[in-house]
Amino acid sequence: MEALLDALYGSALAEWLRFSRWGYASVNAAHILGLSLLVGSIVPLDLRLAGAWRNAPLEVLARVLVPTAAGGLALALVTGSLLFVTRAPEYAALPLFLVKMALVAFGAAHALVVHATRALLHAGAEARRRIGLVSMATWVTVLVCGRLLAFVGD
Repeated sequence: MEALLDALYGSALAEWLRFSRWGYASVNAAHILGLSLLVGSIVPLDLRLAGAWRNAPLEVLARVLVPTAAGGLALALVTGSLLFVTRAPEYAALPLFLVKMALVAFGAAHALVVHATRALLHAGAEARRRIGLVSMATWVTVLVCGRLLAFVGD
């Protein structure tokens, strides 16, 4: 595993991102955009699932917010992978990074199960509330862990 992490770190792409005037900054900005789309879509949908805005039709909200969140997640995964290669061995050694990645995997799996089973629209009120609270707690924690990574490991 160490050899793979070193190879990623030493790759031409990682070198370019580390030393390019605008490369890293552009990828970082795109990562923030992805996270903004993801969390900015998930939180209102999860609040609705948890019981807020009961007059707002869930189907209408889900039709708009779910694809926006999915696009944000896709953008965040791609750009996050690019950011990772710039410091692969260091990030992989940080417990906080590993927690963040486990939560991303859990959050994505949770969303896939919820949407595959159509639980978002067909579950009872209490199940929807749990779905929303678990999702919101997961993605907000991912966001906090990611932000904290800037302050650990150096």
